[in-house]
Amino acid sequence: MTPSLGFGIDIGGSGVKGAPVDLTTGALTAERLRLPTPSPSKPQPVAETVAELVAAFDLPADLPLGLTFPAPIKHNVVGFIANLHKSWKGVDVDELFTEAIGRDVVAVNDADAAGVAEAAFGAARGVPGVVIVTTLGTGIGSALLVDGTLVPNTELGHLEIDGHDAERRASSGVREAEDLSWREWADRLQRFYETVEMLFSPDLLVVGGGVSRKHEKFLPLLRTKAPIVPAELRNSAGIVGAAYLAAQTDG
Repeated sequence: MTPSLGFGIDIGGSGVKGAPVDLTTGALTAERLRLPTPSPSKPQPVAETVAELVAAFDLPADLPLGLTFPAPIKHNVVGFIANLHKSWKGVDVDELFTEAIGRDVVAVNDADAAGVAEAAFGAARGVPGVVIVTTLGTGIGSALLVDGTLVPNTELGHLEIDGHDAERRASSGVREAEDLSWREWADRLQRFYETVEMLFSPDLLVVGGGVSRKHEKFLPLLRTKAPIVPAELRNSAGIVGAAYLAAQTDG
């Protein structure tokens, strides 16, 4: 039986955020707490920060605890890392955080967590077939779901398109760094999404990340075969998805 309450933690390059989650609705049941990500963001200091965040809440000992991480995780181990310290490569994240916090932890890729949250409670809820959720931020994260089941660690932001790593041309971070107009950025996104469509023939594309708050400025400029819609859970997607996946694993 799946628990009705979980706790999610979202680790980012600048902040570590966490909150309890109602697993029947996807709503946060308390205000989320945010602590700055340590600099340099090496494993032990980050683990200690996560432990401090968890200790700030009065949580039952058996509460499912999930944690997002900005890297692909295979058999609990970080394969490579882009937005935290390079010393994370090869680290068993479940083991590290379980030891630091003193309770079992389920660690998942951050974009995968966001995708699962959108499928369970947001823009992709009840959508059959192939759904691709992308998070546009410093890089481009992705989650691939088939009939609601996650296919983990897709990393579509690292597709090579026109001789470039996709996220180095089309992320929201690049838009800001190069001061691109919405039209200019949409042209780059168009190449990314049409390549993704060619490869996967999705039934739905969901666009998340902080910039999705301004979706009306760029989504109407894109021409995709599948419907392309903004994510609904926004900044809470990682927390919600992590808690949900932890509960599924425990169950």
